Amino acid sequence: MEDRAIYDIVVIGGGINGCGIARDAAGRGLKVFLAEQGDLAQGTSSASTKLIHGGLRYLEYYEFRLVRESLIEREVLLRNAPHIIWPLRFVLPHHADLRPAWLLRLGLFLYDHLGGRKLLPGTSTVDLRNDTAGQPLVERFHKGFEYSDCWVDDARLVVLNAMDAERLGARIETRSRVTGAVRRDGVWEVNVEDTLNGNSHTVRACALINAAGPWVDEVIHGAVPHSEAASKRNVRLVRGSHIVVPRLFDHERAYIFQNKDGRIFFAIPYEQDFTLVGTTDAEHDVSLENIHAGEDEIDYLCAASGEYFKRPIKRDDVVWTYSGVRPLYDDGASAAQEATRDYVFKIEDDQGSAPVLNIFGGKITTYRRLAQNALSRLSPFLPIPDSDWTRDAPLPGGDFPANDVHGLHAALKARYPFVDDVTLQRLVRSYGTSVEKMLGKAQKKEDLGEDFGAGLSEAEVRYLVAHEHARTLDDIIWRRSKLGLRLGDEQKKRLDVWLQAHRPVESRDADVA
Repeated sequence: MEDRAIYDIVVIGGGINGCGIARDAAGRGLKVFLAEQGDLAQGTSSASTKLIHGGLRYLEYYEFRLVRESLIEREVLLRNAPHIIWPLRFVLPHHADLRPAWLLRLGLFLYDHLGGRKLLPGTSTVDLRNDTAGQPLVERFHKGFEYSDCWVDDARLVVLNAMDAERLGARIETRSRVTGAVRRDGVWEVNVEDTLNGNSHTVRACALINAAGPWVDEVIHGAVPHSEAASKRNVRLVRGSHIVVPRLFDHERAYIFQNKDGRIFFAIPYEQDFTLVGTTDAEHDVSLENIHAGEDEIDYLCAASGEYFKRPIKRDDVVWTYSGVRPLYDDGASAAQEATRDYVFKIEDDQGSAPVLNIFGGKITTYRRLAQNALSRLSPFLPIPDSDWTRDAPLPGGDFPANDVHGLHAALKARYPFVDDVTLQRLVRSYGTSVEKMLGKAQKKEDLGEDFGAGLSEAEVRYLVAHEHARTLDDIIWRRSKLGLRLGDEQKKRLDVWLQAHRPVESRDADVA
């Protein structure tokens, strides 16, 4: 089967970089096709530490340009997605045996001023002996510093970019693997295989973007084996693992801790009743299938936490773990934590036509700038308008003031008084103003259909299937939400049965006008 349209760009990869590029390009009037072999954000983009941040530790490696860009983007993204991104204060206890206090002050001074901070409060000093932030910590820590960054629902950030790309005319195909790409008559012919039924179809495009994240080298060596990049390893795969435990402290601030090996790790309030602890930096040289936290990584995070918290984390406390592989550009750094988090582009063309742009590295905070720069690299080959339109364009559901999430909650409570406050808070923090589209004209709880538990209604599931490419149990309970932490086995089974009975039949051969 062959798609009759000739696209401007085919994007491989439905993570944050691929979906961000698709959205930006579609908004500039380009015809875009995106293929993702699994679910949106199924890989690294749903396995981050859930932060929109400048990267305080990157200052030690003199990554000043990256930190400045990240700090600027931090406030851009906060304005455009205030439902899934919100301010978070971080407490950094001073560990006298590690980095000296003057170095921490210098780093935080730079952090406050490099990015033109406007919306977030600056750094302050904390007396941990008298502040609630010191109560869960061991008594040796008397002094600390407090600074601002932001929390993000990483997987939802990806989904919202994909949704907006579709609204602007892009074609997004999940469960679609690119199995081959060849240049013919000045354009790319890309073979796409449906991973659900094995059917294949061909799409044609003027340019190809490889945004496959950890699979970027697999795409190069498999689908595009004749490129120059196929002659070497381009990425260094570094695994970051996290553990989730019952809530360790009662306040809403997060912690950033130094460890004796020079790394840092976080302890962050998570899903109301839990604490997220991570991340690790471990070389990943095994399969990209079934990525999970190693036993040694879990032990590492438990032991590191014991240096700071009065009540150490035991293995039995861990209720969930997750792990993702970062596709860092292989710059020859001696240690995983020293490898650059900046993004790198490599572009190849055939006598001025049919370029392929391979993307290595990057971090979730700078995805919007990465998308802009990727399109700039393709501008010699395609008529791409110069634009920064995404800077002031809210993502779906984010069209309300960044400081008025409580006002949105109150308005929706008045409209849907039968939805309990805990569920409504989750819906607002996931969907923003799109909650009204989801709940529609419902007048009572029964109008929302079947109740799957933990506030998950049939109306929400139908919305996720119809508008967010959700197809499987994991799509819904681990990527579109984190309700997997709350649903019991029988509830999960009932939801899975419903999804199998209501799975949509998708057409793979529609044209894009």
